[in-house]
Amino acid sequence: MDLEGTPGVRPLSVTGMKEKSMNFHGVVTAFRTLTILPVPGRDSEDFGAALPWFPIAGLVLGIVLALAAWLWNHTLNGWFEGGAVLLLLGSVFLTRGLHLDGLADWADALGGKPDRRSRLAIMKDSRLGTFGGLALGIVLIAKWVALERILGMGSPWLIPPALLVSRSMMAELASTLPYARSGPGTAEPFVHGASKKRRLLALGGGLLFCAAWGPFGLLCFAAGWSATKLFARHCRKAFGGVTGDLLGTLNEILETGLLFLSGLPVGAPLWYTMTTSL
Repeated sequence: MDLEGTPGVRPLSVTGMKEKSMNFHGVVTAFRTLTILPVPGRDSEDFGAALPWFPIAGLVLGIVLALAAWLWNHTLNGWFEGGAVLLLLGSVFLTRGLHLDGLADWADALGGKPDRRSRLAIMKDSRLGTFGGLALGIVLIAKWVALERILGMGSPWLIPPALLVSRSMMAELASTLPYARSGPGTAEPFVHGASKKRRLLALGGGLLFCAAWGPFGLLCFAAGWSATKLFARHCRKAFGGVTGDLLGTLNEILETGLLFLSGLPVGAPLWYTMTTSL
């Protein structure tokens, strides 16, 4: 989630901290931050209240893409490569490419100077460097390959867990690390508004929804949580905390990796979903 310097994403002050840990203004903020999907209502004054709703936003995005994949397979069954391209474009459109931008900034920062201050400055720069371009190319190709595989398996309902877990773990990362910048940033209200209760609500919601996919969903959640802990160590060591770019980077890493995991069992019974066909 590259929330820093992104057009259309508004920083809010860290006021209204007396709001409840979970409220319906928070769901508006979650959807408006992570998607372009229209949601009626007003934003929460406390952006931290959006964190428990991140899994819901990811689940809805995943269901939208799964429905699109199902429709493609039932209209143009056989051209899986073309369907994967459209799914990839749809994913970028629905999220405004927000997380991909963060991934590129992170890669440029790692490829730049080794000290924390320089890395944070590079991530703030809107220009795309060589390392960022390479990271974008690798992730987009990897997603296309994974989505083509899933379409070929005829199992579009394996898509939602990847998006559900990746958004759930963004809330986990925002809740467990300090904000890395000394000055204000658009991700700052999320990090400063995080709390133990909101973290547990996000993790509990993500785990509950993943359980609907049986052992496979639980496997995705466990893999996502483990990878998040490793990435959190990297963030603390390399950047001194978390930023919007790093949240977006985590999302892209998890989403891509879990889509690949979803495509592994091609040609085999999907026993781990407790079904034989999706």
